[in-house]
Amino acid sequence: MKTNRNLWPYGIIAAFILFLSGTAGLIVIAATHPQSLVSRNYYEQEIAFQKHLDGGARARQSGASMDLDAAAGRIVISLPAGQVGRELAGQIAFYRPSAASLDRQLSLQPDAAGRQSIDVTGWPEGPWEVHVSWNAGGQDYFLDRKIVITAK
Repeated sequence: MKTNRNLWPYGIIAAFILFLSGTAGLIVIAATHPQSLVSRNYYEQEIAFQKHLDGGARARQSGASMDLDAAAGRIVISLPAGQVGRELAGQIAFYRPSAASLDRQLSLQPDAAGRQSIDVTGWPEGPWEVHVSWNAGGQDYFLDRKIVITAK
């Protein structure tokens, strides 16, 4: 006569062994691949980012603006009139998120009224990020805007 063996205890023990082996394996993998969540120059990066935020706040308070005139195919950057007479240096960066080869940089050269107009007709259609940074009177300023260029 043959007795029926109950296999449940063996299955439970095998499940525990498999679970413990998997857990031990993950611990070994995690311990041998250290990941640093903070860069070596974390504080310098934080200070640079704070300067960027402060520059954006100064630009907003000064009344500087950037507008897209889609009908004319132009981007108009307006700086406060008080900054135009000062020693002013800056740049305009156009970033295309989908194609880095289309990125462009221009020099910031406002007219006497503090306006600079950039013709974007003929540029590839789609989303662009425009970053304007300048220094006037020893203060850094920063404007950024996402625009979408469409065909006329």
